[in-house]
Amino acid sequence: MTRVIKVLLAEDQSMVREALAALLGLEDDIEVVAQVARGDEVLAAAREHDPDVALLDIEMPGATGIEAAAHLHRAFPALKLVVLTTFGRPGYLRSAMEAGADAFLVKDAPAAELAQAVRKVLAGERVIDPTLAAAALAEGANPLTDREREVLRAAADGSTNAELAALLHLSQGTVRNYLSTAIQKLAARNRAEAVRIAREKGWL
Repeated sequence: MTRVIKVLLAEDQSMVREALAALLGLEDDIEVVAQVARGDEVLAAAREHDPDVALLDIEMPGATGIEAAAHLHRAFPALKLVVLTTFGRPGYLRSAMEAGADAFLVKDAPAAELAQAVRKVLAGERVIDPTLAAAALAEGANPLTDREREVLRAAADGSTNAELAALLHLSQGTVRNYLSTAIQKLAARNRAEAVRIAREKGWL
């Protein structure tokens, strides 16, 4: 008898989530045992349903798919992690792999490809969208430090240096230095452009 692979599906758009669940449900050897709409609900769902594979969308409220992957990887090292994205950003691929993901796929891949990826990761293989893999290699590593990313992310809403300093418990001079370095590394003209560039590359 074929072993049924238990899948946890995390996707905030209900229509997409239900479509993915329905498509995977057509496979004889795959069963979607849990569906969640938020990244911060993933850990509890994994504890409750004991899935073999977790499918995680990147853009979710509560926690991103990459953050959820990191939490799951620490809590359940044997659980296989497949990260799905609408955005083919090379930086996301690198971040997902660092978080412990076993597969990284673009959402518009054929359903059969997704089902096959679920089977492959369970067999110990790594599955990566080839176009994204090539782009990630060409792009190189994220030049920003964790602290620079944190400050730049906080600055995205247009906060002043004083507001950022208070929020991050840093001095205004330190905030200014982090922003200046980030802007320089990204060859941006200002902080807004630095935020845009970093987001486009999946580095924030």
